[in-house]
Amino acid sequence: MMLAIVIVNYRTPKLIVGCLQSVLPEVASIDAKIVVVDNCSGDDSLPTIGAWLHDHDAHEQVELLAAPTNGGFASGNNIGIRAVSATYYLLLNSDALVRPGAIATLLETARNHPDAGLFSPRLEWPDGRGQESCFRFHTPVSEFMGAAHTGIIDRLLQRFVVYWPVQTGIARPEWTSFACVMIRHDVLDAVGLLDEGYFMYFEDVAFCRKARQAGWMVVHNPVARVVHLRGGTSTVKASASQKKRVPRYYYESRARYFYQFYGIIGLWVANLLWWCGRAIAKTRLWLGHRDKTAVEWQWLDIWTNCLAPLRPYTAPKIQTRE
Repeated sequence: MMLAIVIVNYRTPKLIVGCLQSVLPEVASIDAKIVVVDNCSGDDSLPTIGAWLHDHDAHEQVELLAAPTNGGFASGNNIGIRAVSATYYLLLNSDALVRPGAIATLLETARNHPDAGLFSPRLEWPDGRGQESCFRFHTPVSEFMGAAHTGIIDRLLQRFVVYWPVQTGIARPEWTSFACVMIRHDVLDAVGLLDEGYFMYFEDVAFCRKARQAGWMVVHNPVARVVHLRGGTSTVKASASQKKRVPRYYYESRARYFYQFYGIIGLWVANLLWWCGRAIAKTRLWLGHRDKTAVEWQWLDIWTNCLAPLRPYTAPKIQTRE
């Protein structure tokens, strides 16, 4: 099969229906299969989605699978990937709406860039405003910069800034958001499936990093456009913007990432550098500047799993990715 589209659901049946309504016309002339994985929602998701598929005669093109447990974002996607053998896999958030031509553009981009293994579209709000979706890898230095949030430091250490501005042309970021990403089967053969040790967050950074280590690049093409409703199904970004404490699983994933790529010393250095950056931010606060950095308890929560970074996640109540 040319393309398998994997969509993970966790208590978002209405979003799934909207997502499918945007996707199905785009694959009408493509050898494609859509797999919706319900991550043990425990609500009316399965009957609601199943009824919609029946009413719209979509069972032939859309397969609905029920995961036995809620293993997280990576686990749910892996279930969908294992269900279909395809040349390309498009991982798509339930809170995403595909603009006309986006999937065809990503497939064309893949054909035009044989050295690349991952392909991403422009993510945008419903009104067309772009969202940041291209990034540099998180490093201990970027932790210092993020906590300090000081212009002069960002300019001096520009090459460590994680967030790229919204791109207007073909770009090759170090990693890209998995709210919507197309992956070659060959990449999965080379590096394996998504790491299920990440419940949610940082699994996309880790996968892209492993892919690049194996020689596969990431290509971003903003001609392909996908609406990302962001925040409709998870509280992490909303909590962070309001400086409220974010779920523990975010910090568990953070610890796993830094340990995997920088070792236990690198994880501790990242945390200590964050503290140094936070001290700078506090100094600026005393000088009358607005505090733009830490959320509640972040100074403590960054030490989550610092002695056992690969400890299994603590199952949270929410699981849909932002």
